[in-house]
Amino acid sequence: MTDRYVRQTILEEVGAPGQARLAASSVLVVGAGGLGCPVLQYLAGAGVGRLTIVDHDTVEESNLHRQPLFAMPDIGKAKAEAARAALQRFNPDLSIEARVERLTPQNAAGLMAQADVIVDAADSFAVTYILSDGCSAASKPLVSASVIGLTGYVGAFCGGGPSYRAVFPDVSIDGGTCATVGVLGTAVAVLGSLQAHLALHLLLKLEPTVLGRVVTFDARKMAFGGFGFEGSPEPEYSVPFIAPAAVASDDLVIDLRSLDEAPISPFDGARRLDVEHIEEIVTQPPPSQRIVLCCRSGQRSLMAADRLRGRGLANLALVALG
Repeated sequence: MTDRYVRQTILEEVGAPGQARLAASSVLVVGAGGLGCPVLQYLAGAGVGRLTIVDHDTVEESNLHRQPLFAMPDIGKAKAEAARAALQRFNPDLSIEARVERLTPQNAAGLMAQADVIVDAADSFAVTYILSDGCSAASKPLVSASVIGLTGYVGAFCGGGPSYRAVFPDVSIDGGTCATVGVLGTAVAVLGSLQAHLALHLLLKLEPTVLGRVVTFDARKMAFGGFGFEGSPEPEYSVPFIAPAAVASDDLVIDLRSLDEAPISPFDGARRLDVEHIEEIVTQPPPSQRIVLCCRSGQRSLMAADRLRGRGLANLALVALG
């Protein structure tokens, strides 16, 4: 064993057996942005043997204040590939795969298949629900985090514990993003570091388990909080995200994007409505076919689904078009 890991192998909780366990482990990290950068850096630093990075985005100058794996020469490059190059310089002994693609219902199961732990660092509700559904079905642990402005949370779900949907079955989404609300780099770094710690906690099989726990952080008040959710029941029904190819010809498709945002819908016959007017489709008798709600990220689809479920409609599906 090299001197690289000596400061952690002297820990009773790690030792040589724990370090060997990390070297044999595989982690899927979805998102190589503000959360993903500290996650990847600390997992690579700890010696996790195989990392798969999934991110469809490219590096922009506005990323650099909170994404320290990247530098000015990386602007315009795919984040997944730039992150892999930085990590390989940092720890060349690791196996690191860069996947320049979006996580979708179509590719999620294949990407998760070889991973021991899945880390949701995409900060996207659509990705979180897709990963939670996949991890729940495969009994794999999911470490998910989100941060906006100066507040955020991180939690460990599935893998024998309750799913994300069990804790947040009906998330109220205001549509705010880092681009519209803003975010402080250090707040993101704290949550991303906590994600890496929870992932290592699970890989090392430390007790008590972090499954079934959420940690919150308020960077303005410098306050940590959180709660346990072990034993939370799974929802009897949840609205699934589906791939665009899974939309059937007899579905009632509602494209929630404006004509300015997307002049042409990929679905023939799709009806255009925004979230505020989604309840216009509630008629007597109500629509008998499945209602498919689509938008760019999935956030508006979730909002619209909440409204329709409140009016008694349950045969719903969601599509994130990217």
